[in-house]
Amino acid sequence: MAHFDVFNGDADGICALHQLRLKHPVDAQLVTGVKRDVCLLRRVRAGSGDKVTVFDVSLDANRTSLVSLLDHGVNVEYFDHHFPGRIPHVARLATHIDTSADTCTGLIVNRYLRGENRLWAIVAAYGDNLSHAAHQLAITCALPPPEEQRLRELGEAINYNAYGESVADLMVDPVAMYRNIQPFPNPLDFIAATNLPGRLTLARMEDLDCASRLATVQRVANASAYMLPAAAWSHRVQGEFANLLARREPLRGHAVLVPRPDGKYVVSVRAPCGADRLCRKFGGNGRRAAAGIDGLDPARVDGFIAALDAMLGYGHCSPA
Repeated sequence: MAHFDVFNGDADGICALHQLRLKHPVDAQLVTGVKRDVCLLRRVRAGSGDKVTVFDVSLDANRTSLVSLLDHGVNVEYFDHHFPGRIPHVARLATHIDTSADTCTGLIVNRYLRGENRLWAIVAAYGDNLSHAAHQLAITCALPPPEEQRLRELGEAINYNAYGESVADLMVDPVAMYRNIQPFPNPLDFIAATNLPGRLTLARMEDLDCASRLATVQRVANASAYMLPAAAWSHRVQGEFANLLARREPLRGHAVLVPRPDGKYVVSVRAPCGADRLCRKFGGNGRRAAAGIDGLDPARVDGFIAALDAMLGYGHCSPA
């Protein structure tokens, strides 16, 4: 029987996988990519009796591939926090899906493991911009503030590394990132043993500075849209910049747009609520407070900004 571990290349996907494999190690083939490469199950070549474990990619976005794997006798276990759509009722599929606004896949795995590797869940939550949930979990660990801050910086650094149009844009391939982390049950030991988190944090700060200086901003009543230039650093920093904007103005909607080589835009959206529903209307996906679109046609940009503004103009949102 062959094993496949399929995971988003961001902090949440990597830390979710790491927690589970610390408890249940297997020799698995790794399938991952940049953060926005979410249709990962189509790359899995599994057969009857094989086992696939999925972390932090939408079931809805992988539905066709998932059904095909199940039809071919593959056993699938699914950990995720994105909108799943209709979940197939098949004995070979086990799902651990929670779309609550205050959770992420790392926290779902932490709950599944009853907190056994929760320091890595804190890293996942901070990486996924769930500061409150991460801090609450840190309290249960009685972490001193300096140690909690180091876990926060690690999560944000790993998450930053996952953004790019392709793996070539990243500082570290997500497979290599996981392999670097794999020997360490304690993330504080990982931080002490390598300069990788520091290098990523420095690069992240430099990219954020570029974004703050070079973004073109369009502000409407309830939202702001930030256009970044076409560059590798823009793709890397896009999600982190969106998170920064959301922390600064949590009651507004924020969209960060970066042009792709084909002329369409990659869009990161942060909003008090409804980000997932809005992005699905434009071909994207995500969760309540943080979502995205992989290829927004230029002709639809103005309509998208207007829709974001209108969605937040009804007064029904509260900070997630």
